[in-house]
Amino acid sequence: MRAPERSFELTQVVEWVDGKVRSFQDSLAAEEPLEIRLGEKPLTVTMRTPGHDKELAAGFLLTEGLIQSPDQIVGLHQSRAGTGAKSNVVKVELRDSSFEPEDLQRNFFAASSCGICGKASINSVRLRGLEHPNADFWFDPEMLCELPEKLRGQQQVFGRTGGLHAAALFDATGQLLVLREDIGRHNAVDKIVGWAVLRGELPLSHHVMLVSGRGGFEIVQKALAAGIPMVASVSAPSSLAVRLARELGLTLIGFLRGRRFVVYSGEARCVRSPG
Repeated sequence: MRAPERSFELTQVVEWVDGKVRSFQDSLAAEEPLEIRLGEKPLTVTMRTPGHDKELAAGFLLTEGLIQSPDQIVGLHQSRAGTGAKSNVVKVELRDSSFEPEDLQRNFFAASSCGICGKASINSVRLRGLEHPNADFWFDPEMLCELPEKLRGQQQVFGRTGGLHAAALFDATGQLLVLREDIGRHNAVDKIVGWAVLRGELPLSHHVMLVSGRGGFEIVQKALAAGIPMVASVSAPSSLAVRLARELGLTLIGFLRGRRFVVYSGEARCVRSPG
């Protein structure tokens, strides 16, 4: 799996180790703004790692509730913001031309760090009418323990920089379907969802998503928008993420490391009740 162009940059650094100094060329995770426009009207700007920008735009529109179906997207076009600028603009053409960016921006869901109360956050997701994910999905716990290694083995940019989050999508047999890296953890998830949007693969009702960081509220609500029944992370979930997962029936797993994991919601999809 080849790293996208412009996903990292080279720089000269000086290293001190136990009194010894050396100079060498190091790799940095790239971070650049991406502007998403509805036609010619600016919608939002997000800081992201360049690569798979059309997927990011498509996934963002769906997971933030700005569109309800991939059929609403007529076209996605990447362009430059000005003379000599990099390709940091994605223009989206929607079938329903009555949408106004000012109206759509009111639908954005703030993460828990923005100070919005948990009750309001969950109510916002509930009002979108998201369905409970596939209740019949089952994923073998032994197979679950193998996923972090599969993710790490394909993190091309992280291997060079050590500075990116990753999201990976697996099918019911544990096969890695797609992996995306980004300096923002929710951008990586949006790229995964956007991949599915552009391929006509939604809902992802027989899939598992693994994220390299913590399982936050925004990750859970984006997974629910895509119909993903199970989300796992190698770190801890937040309290609001657990509340949302329990209310809407998503399986949420944390601390997936080695041969151990903790199930915070929806354990019936991966473990038998302790007897």
